[in-house]
Amino acid sequence: MSYLSTHDASDPLAAPRPSHPVHDARRLTGGEGTAFIVLDDQTYTLRITRAGKLILTK
Repeated sequence: MSYLSTHDASDPLAAPRPSHPVHDARRLTGGEGTAFIVLDDQTYTLRITRAGKLILTK
């Protein structure tokens, strides 16, 4: 999977910076491994599995 990013061409050692917000899933889900995400009037559940995968359900 690739992400759009920006890169400072004047500094060849600089790491690319994402051009979209980046959120750490572990911080987002807290100690429980689950977070609720609301989009308009729908609530979704984001969960980290024991295998370290993300599952988003409605």
